Formats: sequence, structure tokens, C-alpha cells
Amino acid sequence: MKNVRLRAGKERSLLRRHPWIFESAIAKGSADAGETVRVKGDQGQFLGWAAFSPASKIRARVWSFDEAQRIDAAFFAAACASAVKARARFDIDSNAMRLVHGESDGLPGLIVDRYGDTLVAQFTSSGVERWKDVIADALLAATGLSKLFERSDASSRALEGLPEATGWLRGQGEVELTLQEHDWQLEVNIVEGHKTGFYLDQRDSRKRFCDYARRLKFERVLNCYCYTGGFTVAALTGGAAHVTSIDSSGPALEKAAANVALNGFEASRASFMDADVNASLRQFIDQGRSFDAIVLDPPKFAPTVAHAERAARAYKDINRLAFKLLEPGGVLFTYSCSGGISADLFHKIVASAGCDAGVDGYIHERMGGAPDHPMTVNFPEGEYLKGLVVMRK
Repeated sequence: MKNVRLRAGKERSLLRRHPWIFESAIAKGSADAGETVRVKGDQGQFLGWAAFSPASKIRARVWSFDEAQRIDAAFFAAACASAVKARARFDIDSNAMRLVHGESDGLPGLIVDRYGDTLVAQFTSSGVERWKDVIADALLAATGLSKLFERSDASSRALEGLPEATGWLRGQGEVELTLQEHDWQLEVNIVEGHKTGFYLDQRDSRKRFCDYARRLKFERVLNCYCYTGGFTVAALTGGAAHVTSIDSSGPALEKAAANVALNGFEASRASFMDADVNASLRQFIDQGRSFDAIVLDPPKFAPTVAHAERAARAYKDINRLAFKLLEPGGVLFTYSCSGGISADLFHKIVASAGCDAGVDGYIHERMGGAPDHPMTVNFPEGEYLKGLVVMRK
């Protein structure tokens, strides 16, 4: 077993059970990509078993802090089984859910989502890449399923020095799937869709938006960065009279329109714009339009803290424009999925946007990812998705 020794003082995060070891923390030691190494402190004390990644700034990711633990097929079988078992205790009203959420489930770099009888996995670190076949078998054993599709095409693969990889790992089947979520259905393509096919982390936010639409009887809803129309369908299910949905992807908008039809809503209750969101919001302001509910669910503006300042300006701009379009008493559901933007910073950005727009509002709720995308005590970085529900005064 190869050893990695840390610099003096760099063991503190591991003693708090945080699983990341950065390049700058290592004094000596190396290994092949994905190889398991013994991590030691500067005095030689055992700290953990980790997967080494020679190409990444996160030079090693910890599998276990237990010196007696063996990192073998049995380890991965137990970890996968534990993650799947945990989901049975979560409140998930859907046949689609995240089964493995990387570090939060003790499997750094592994994302696994279930869509009905099909699993979709992303292997985004050298460690899980090295154990891919073992993990694939463990996932099928833990779920009793037979189909596993790989979507290892995330940009983070490049940071690990790994090429993109997609295709069936186990079994074969349809790639166009229909998931059930709360009181509606949504079509998903696991080959072409974002992430593993869909944004399952917003499941409960869509339900809350539906609840608000039902209670407040929304007339004019604006869904920005609508993708395939999850919030659009939720609003219509809640009784919204009309939803305008904007995205810069024509194929996504076609899926959104199909999802509206799938749920039995009249086409006249929804309109779709293949356009830039910022330009559209400015156009609406010039036209004197207004909405009683707006959703802002943009893509990741700040993947790391280094991008936070530029991203903050982008978030502020779209929220400022949305506040200007929001009717008094209207509701804004606004989100950031950027890991580089903390919940506290996001709140400050939205507050600044409201100030610039001359608008104040009540913060009704703070939103986060659905429970199957957990943050743990030892890994706060798991809290990447944060949102605010603001009612304009």
C-alpha cells in the first residue's frame, strides 16, 4: 500500500472527517490514478484510506477514516447498499430519485440517479472510475435492477484527467423515460438530458411552487431557464392561468411543450420563448408587462469560489429585473446552484437586487435540494443548491 504524508497542520480537516485532501496539503507521496493510499499525518499517524488523483487539485478523496477498513468489493457493496437503504427513509414522492450523492454517501465522485427501473450513473473522480465495474455490480445488487446507463460526461471529469464516457454499463433499454413526480409526469431523455437526464434536486421546490399557485391563484407566471418545463407543469397543476417559459435551448422547449401536453393541459395555457433570459426580462419591462409569479432557476454561474464575484453580478442582474416585473403581492422563487455562492451570499445578492429595483419583500421560505441530495454534518459542500421564496410587498 502506498503512503501519502501530509504537511504539518494539514491533518485538521481530516480529523473533522472532511474527505478532501488538496494538492498543497501533501508533503510527499504519490500513486496511480484512483489507487488507494494510506494517508498519514506529518508525525506518521494514520488519518484515512483515500483514492489518489494525480491530475486533480483535490489530490485525494477519503474512502474511510477507519484503519481496519479494507477498500475492496465488499466495501463498495456495503456503501451502495447503505445509500439505497437511506432513501427508503426519506420522504420522496416520485419513482425517480438520487440514490448516491457522492461524498455525502461516502462515495466521492459518484452520482447515481434512478428513473423507474433504470439507473444512471456519473463517475466523476479517479477513485470511482478505477472501481467502476465493481460499483456497477454493487448498485444492481443493492437495487435489484438490471439496467445501468453511464453519463460520465460532466466537465469535472477533465479536472481528473479523465475522458468522457457514456453508454450502457449493464443491460440495455429505453432512453426516453417518463417519471412520476407528485401529481404530474415528466418525460426524460437519459442520453441527452442535463446531468443524468433531469434536475431531480428541484422536486420539492416544484411541489411548493404548485402549492403557491393553488393557494394564491396565479394568473401570469414567468418561468425563466425553464429547461423541459418542470416548474411550468407544476404551476399549471396548481391552477395557474398561463405560464410563459423561457430557455435558450430549442430542444428543451420542445420537451417542455410535450410535458405540458403529457399532463393534459391545453396548449393555450402555456407559451414558450427560445430566447436569452436577460434580454427578455428587459423587453418585458419596456413593454410594461408584469407577472404575479416568477421562477429564476439559472445554470451554474460560479462553479468555485474563484468565480463568485462575477457570478454575483449575474445573479443580481436577473433578480433585479425580475423584481421590476413582479406585481405587488407577487412571488419570486429564485435559486442558485453554484457551489461558489453560499446561502448567506445569495441572500445578500437578492437583497441588493431588490434594493436596486426599489422593491422590498417578505422572505417566506428558504429552499434547498430535495432530501435525496443530502448535505452531511462533515461535508457542508454538499449544500450546493439554495433558494429563496420572496413575496413582494
